Amino acid sequence: MLDACYQAKRIREMLPPLPEGVMPSYIQYLDAIQKLEKKDIHVKVSDISDVMNLPRPGVTRTVKEMEKKGYLSKIASPDDGRVTYISITEEGWKLFRKYDENYFGELSADLSDISEEDADCMVRTIAKFYQIMCERRCHYDK
Repeated sequence: MLDACYQAKRIREMLPPLPEGVMPSYIQYLDAIQKLEKKDIHVKVSDISDVMNLPRPGVTRTVKEMEKKGYLSKIASPDDGRVTYISITEEGWKLFRKYDENYFGELSADLSDISEEDADCMVRTIAKFYQIMCERRCHYDK
């Protein structure tokens, strides 16, 4: 299993390089936001947090970074000024299309031989392995 994890790390390293200053998480955020928008949801930080299962403070921080770099914009709700919506800018769409739709779209077709059941099993196994390793690390860090 450790050898498979090493191979997974090597696979991740083969992904196309991102532009300077762009974190891999940005692509994941853009993907989550566009999926929510497809459902006609006016996206808020809490929506991103919920769908990605991430703590709100971290999502807020990443959204601010992405806004500063021009990939996202914030819009105050016309109904309630305390509510802020997040939307993808043109620069954000360019980034998303290049890395998600183009690269991963092509890759997805090449991986079509892997059943959804096998992929789900792999994800569950890695998650369980990660959980065990975290627990062991906490034990050995004492």
